[in-house]
Amino acid sequence: MCPLGINVCQNGNVKTMESAGTIFEIEDSDHIFRILERPRAINVERNRNFDFEERPSIERLEGLSPHSRRSGFHTPRSHTYFETHAMIAEAWENLRRSIVNYRGQPVGTIAALDHSVEELNYDQVFVRDFVPSALAFLMNGEEEIVKNFLLKTLHLQSWEKRIDQFKLGDGVMPASFKVMHNPVRNREILIADFGESAIGRVAPVDSGFWWIILLRAYTKHTGDSSLAEMPDCQKGIRLILSLCLSEGFDTFPTLLCADGCCMIDRRMGVYGYPIEIQALFFTALRCALLLLKQDQEGKEFMERIVKRLHALSYHMRSYFWLDLKQLNDIYRYKTEEYSHTAVNKFNVMPDSLPDWVFDFMPKHGGYFIGNVSPAKMDFRWFCLGNCVAILSSLATPEQAAAIMDLIESRWEELVGEMPLKICYPALESHEWRIVTGCDPKNTRWSYHNGGSWPVLLWLLTAACIKTGRPQIARRAIELAESRLSKDHWPEYYDGKLGRYIGKQARKFQTWSIAGYLVAKMMLEDPSHLGMISLEEDKQMKPLMKRSTSWTC
Repeated sequence: MCPLGINVCQNGNVKTMESAGTIFEIEDSDHIFRILERPRAINVERNRNFDFEERPSIERLEGLSPHSRRSGFHTPRSHTYFETHAMIAEAWENLRRSIVNYRGQPVGTIAALDHSVEELNYDQVFVRDFVPSALAFLMNGEEEIVKNFLLKTLHLQSWEKRIDQFKLGDGVMPASFKVMHNPVRNREILIADFGESAIGRVAPVDSGFWWIILLRAYTKHTGDSSLAEMPDCQKGIRLILSLCLSEGFDTFPTLLCADGCCMIDRRMGVYGYPIEIQALFFTALRCALLLLKQDQEGKEFMERIVKRLHALSYHMRSYFWLDLKQLNDIYRYKTEEYSHTAVNKFNVMPDSLPDWVFDFMPKHGGYFIGNVSPAKMDFRWFCLGNCVAILSSLATPEQAAAIMDLIESRWEELVGEMPLKICYPALESHEWRIVTGCDPKNTRWSYHNGGSWPVLLWLLTAACIKTGRPQIARRAIELAESRLSKDHWPEYYDGKLGRYIGKQARKFQTWSIAGYLVAKMMLEDPSHLGMISLEEDKQMKPLMKRSTSWTC
C-alpha cells in the first residue's frame, strides 16, 4: 500500500494524500513510451525495452501498432473541420489537457480540470467517464491511449481486492485509478479504487461492462483483433462474465445490484434491478460473444451467454417495457395471484402507480422503466438505460421508435434548456427524505435527482442516428452549444429545465467535453455509430405472449 504523505503526480500537479484502508497499487516495470508533444495531436514513439516479467503477453502487445490509419488534426478533413469550428477546437484542447500519462504513455483522462474547488476524486481516471473520451480519440484516429487504458485497467483487475476483511470477486474492475509518484522508490505507480473509497463503499458493477464494450469498440474501429485475442484479455472477459453468469437464488435473468453501483453512484433508490445495469449487462454479453475466441473455454461461456441473452431480452421487453396499453393493464391489475397463469407476476399494487406517470405517458411512445422487482416498479425514466437499450438492440425496432417518440413528445421535461435529464421526475419532499436519506447533493432537480447531464448528449445522438432521427440530436446539440463553452463545460445543470449550472458541478468536466465531441463527430460521420451499436439479433425475438387469468 502507498505510504502516508505520498506526492500525487497528475499532469504536473503535486498534492499530498493520505492512504486509505485498502488501496491497491500497480508497480509493473513495463517499457516507457516517449511522447513527442505536438500541437493538438499525440504521436507516440515506442521504446521496445521490456523489463516486466510477470505478464509478458500484455507487455508484448503494447509494442504492437493497430492495423488502421492514424488520422489527426493534420489531415485535410479534420484540419478544415476543426479550424472552422471554434467550440470544437476548444473542446479538443480541453480534452488533451485532461490526458493522464503513466511512465511516459497516455493511459486515460481525469474526471475534471477544475482547480477552483477541492479535487476529491475528480483527479482520477474513471472507467465509465473515460468511455466518451476513448470514443472521441478513436474517431480521431488516436487509438494508442485507448489501448493503453484497456491494458492498464486489465492489470488492475488482476490484483487482489479487499474491503476490510472481505475479498471481492476476481473479475471486479476498478471504478477509477490515479497516477502517483512514490518518493521512496522514485517512480510512478497506479492506485486503484474498487469501491473501498466510494460513496457508500459500493463496488462499480458497470465498470466491467464498459470495459468489454470499449474493447469491442476498439476492435471494431481499428480492425485489429490481436488485443482482444490475447490470453490476458480473454481471461479478463471471462472473469467479468463469471461474476454475472454465476447461478444463485435469483429467479430472474436480470442482475441484482446495490444502490450507487453505476453512474448514479449515490443513494437514489435504484437498488434491485436498475435499467442502466441491465442494459449495459445485455450490451456487454453481446459484445463478449463477438470477442471470445472459439476455444474450449470460450465456447462454454458463449453457450451460457446465448441462454442468458434469450432469457434477459424476453424479461426486459416483457416486464420493463411501459407504454399506454401496458400502463392501463397495470392500472387494472389484480393482486395476490397465486399460479403460473398470474398476470401480475410481481404482485405490484395498482395503487402504487404514481400520479405523474399518467400525464407523462404520451399516446404514442414508451420506455423501459427504472426497476422491476417483487412488489416494486420504479416508473422513473432513466436516460442512459434507454439509450443503451436502443444501441444494443435490447429494444426492438418498434420499442426504439417509441422511446424516440417519447423524447419528442416530452421534450420540455427530458431535455428542456440543456440536454439531458439523467432521470425523470425528481424525488421531492418526504419521498426524497426516505429514498435518498436527505442527501444534500441530490436535492430535487439537481445532480442525480433530475439533474441535466451534457455527457448524455453522445448517447442520445447515437440513439437518434440508429433510429433515423438525426434532427432530434441536432436540436439537442444546438441547445448544448448555446451554453456549454460559455459556462466552462459544467458536469451537470440544475432546475426543472436545466437552466442553472449545478450547485456543486465541476467546471471543465472531461466527459461533458468528450460527450459533445463524440456527438458532433458522429453526426458528421454516422459510420462511427458502428463502434457502439449492435444490430438486432433475430434469434432473440421470440413471440411474446402474456398469460391471462382475467379478461377485459
